[in-house]
Amino acid sequence: MADATANKPLGLVRGMDRVWLALTFILILIALVDWPQFFPTVQFASSALLGTAPFIAFAVFAVAYLKATGAESLLARAFQGNQIRMIFVAGLIGGLAPFCSCEVIPFIAAMLALGAPLGAVMAFWLASPLMDPAMFLITSGTLGWDFAVGKTLSAVGVGLFGGFITMILARSPLFADPLREAPQVGCGCGSSNSFEGTPVWRFWTDIDRLNAFKTSALSNAKFLLKWLALAYVIEALMLAYIPAETVARILGGEGLGPIILGAIVGAPAYLNGYAAVPLVDALLAQGMSQGAAMSFVIAGGISSIPAAIAVWALVKPRVFAAYIGFAVVGAVMAGSLWQVVAT
Repeated sequence: MADATANKPLGLVRGMDRVWLALTFILILIALVDWPQFFPTVQFASSALLGTAPFIAFAVFAVAYLKATGAESLLARAFQGNQIRMIFVAGLIGGLAPFCSCEVIPFIAAMLALGAPLGAVMAFWLASPLMDPAMFLITSGTLGWDFAVGKTLSAVGVGLFGGFITMILARSPLFADPLREAPQVGCGCGSSNSFEGTPVWRFWTDIDRLNAFKTSALSNAKFLLKWLALAYVIEALMLAYIPAETVARILGGEGLGPIILGAIVGAPAYLNGYAAVPLVDALLAQGMSQGAAMSFVIAGGISSIPAAIAVWALVKPRVFAAYIGFAVVGAVMAGSLWQVVAT
């Protein structure tokens, strides 16, 4: 009896979701090693989640509504037809729509779960974290209209680059069967509940459809909450422990080298697009090249910590590696072109 009792905590740990387990371990470690940083970390993550909550709630209930009404088949048909046109549309919308790297996660999860072509999804995925109306105004006010326009064109260009490469290689081992297994992805969107035929918009009159709505909404909410909570805690720790001055020293210099280095450093950078603007302004004042600045914001925007963690949760490692590869290569291309235009 004593052994069984002693094994209960271990069994409880083994039964926990590994994302929640990782989050709990990180918070306990912070409390033990650096107690003064514990509450700021929790506050940062909570505030970030609260700010993203309206977008999460909209996506959760929208996908649940599609499941319950049977309208998901209509949405899927919207992503059928000429894939080249879809990639162009996805790149343009992604580069202009008001979505940041975190806010786009629920929509990407829904599109993948509903069977949208991976090329179009990749184009939207790459372009959407980089620019939106608010970001354009902030960037233009700090770095100039020319830099803001250059970043907008780069966002669309990188999206099209990744989307068309993905389409060309869609049948290759790299992109075949891109989604993780059902228990780990789709935010629950890929549940077995489905309704065919004419959509029933007043789904609450049907008990089966109402149950499908509740199941999908709860599954989506749990999935997004756990991954975004972990992402924001990690982002808070990076902000606290990695000095911005260190990044500034690494990215100094001229020529192609800083452009490549800007993309490599920007890819895992902890900054979101809004926080990056004043830092880039300071880096430019310290002698950072225009090309390196552009490659930094492109790679960093696409691969920001919350977006990267969620991408990892949705697709298999090889597709995630391709996503990061598109970010780095696209950032170097954008930085090189911008260096020529800006000088």
